[in-house]
Amino acid sequence: MIWAIGDIQGCYDPLMRLLEKIDFDPERDTLWLAGDLVNRGKKSKEVLEYLYGIRKSLRVVLGNHDIALLAAWWGIKKSNPTLDPILEAPNSEPWLEWLRRRPFVQLDHELGYVMAHAGIPPEFGLGTSLHYNRLLMQKLQSERASEWLAVMMGKNEDHFDPLGDDLQHQRYMLAGFIRMRYCYPDGRLDFDQKGAPGKKTRAKGLLPWFECPVRKRVEEKILFGHWSTLGYFENNDVCCLDSGCLWQGKLTARRLDTKEPQIVQVECPEGIRPR
Repeated sequence: MIWAIGDIQGCYDPLMRLLEKIDFDPERDTLWLAGDLVNRGKKSKEVLEYLYGIRKSLRVVLGNHDIALLAAWWGIKKSNPTLDPILEAPNSEPWLEWLRRRPFVQLDHELGYVMAHAGIPPEFGLGTSLHYNRLLMQKLQSERASEWLAVMMGKNEDHFDPLGDDLQHQRYMLAGFIRMRYCYPDGRLDFDQKGAPGKKTRAKGLLPWFECPVRKRVEEKILFGHWSTLGYFENNDVCCLDSGCLWQGKLTARRLDTKEPQIVQVECPEGIRPR
């Protein structure tokens, strides 16, 4: 069986309940994970340690909170009480080295799915996105990765400037893969709005990125997370798997190897109470 699971964010106990509910066996099954494995949840260390142990059964993409962990590891930004146990663990280096080698995009033509934490930037199709996935992976795995990441985290680019330099292009694609939710009709991204789509966002001219009228067509269904206020959502083109586990919502698994989608969820009372 092949299942895709939304943002875990250190919620180890709900993850264990969900894996039991879908009868997951790492010797037999595969998990696609939509990123944000850690951060904010109380058991981020346990999540990362467990996932590293079954890494041969996983297809993972990096999310913004995973990047935050790497930034804390390299001293680019401050850690926090939910990440400290990872950084202080005597055996954490293999976990972090494994994490930095995960891609931003996963693709399976045969299954008909592509996954990125926040989605595929609307200005580009799959081919360009795969190109930048390879480039960003090379940067994150290089000897100067910490310097590169410090530059990348300095600014979110809201559009791809054809006359921009390589750093502008990389910032745009990284922000698109791990941070986007909304865009304007011309394809420019907005990083300020985090709530669910509604009259207020549409009055501001903002659309969910997957409704962008100039979005390049991607044949495969796009799996993504990152948007807990949107919640589980699916249409013919996309599927959002983030159902707010961290915020006392649900953790969602969707089966990928069946013609009809199978959705399994568990409640997450251990999470943070929404404000």
